[in-house]
Amino acid sequence: MFTGFPVTALDFYEDLESDNSKSFWTAHKPVYDESVRAPMIALLDELEPEFGPGKVFRPHRDVRFSKDKAPYKTHQGGFVETTPGAGFYVQVDARGLFVAGGHYAHSPDRLARYRAAVDAELRGSQLVTVVAGLEAAGFDIGGEQLKTAPRGFGTDHPRIELLRHKSLTAGRLFTSPDWIDSPRTLTEVRDAWVAMRPLVDWFSDVLG
Repeated sequence: MFTGFPVTALDFYEDLESDNSKSFWTAHKPVYDESVRAPMIALLDELEPEFGPGKVFRPHRDVRFSKDKAPYKTHQGGFVETTPGAGFYVQVDARGLFVAGGHYAHSPDRLARYRAAVDAELRGSQLVTVVAGLEAAGFDIGGEQLKTAPRGFGTDHPRIELLRHKSLTAGRLFTSPDWIDSPRTLTEVRDAWVAMRPLVDWFSDVLG
């Protein structure tokens, strides 16, 4: 059963940010296994009946094409995919707990389908309502955006801000919450994912 993330999980990532080396990782891997990975697996297992099976991301970075050769990620993420590239996300790192939902990656075809849906009055208006509701509830709206209007759309389009998005997410950061080491973490993640379900469902309906 999930009982929370030990505070040592946050301490582990704070230390990893200062010493992102194989020697540090090897010396502290039991802390990662017991305080980070195992609780994340337990959390996703608890959420599976309501949201679907989750994936725990690997801790190693792909540094093949990166100037930053630090070998390890300074966070642990978990993801429940509802349609390719879209779903629910949870992360623990030195800051605390981060929860999010939405669409993270668009292929050219799926990006074209997303923009066609935003352009359409019914689907586009639905998304405007969903995003406004999440903002009013205190979620931060994020995702990669173009600085200008995408090709084929004018800057005067009524939903131009949404059309600029190449990915679209809603998220909330809980900074070092005093309940992170308790079962309340499960409740907070579940409540946030339920609030973000309309956004995730919109993408599942449009792109699924």
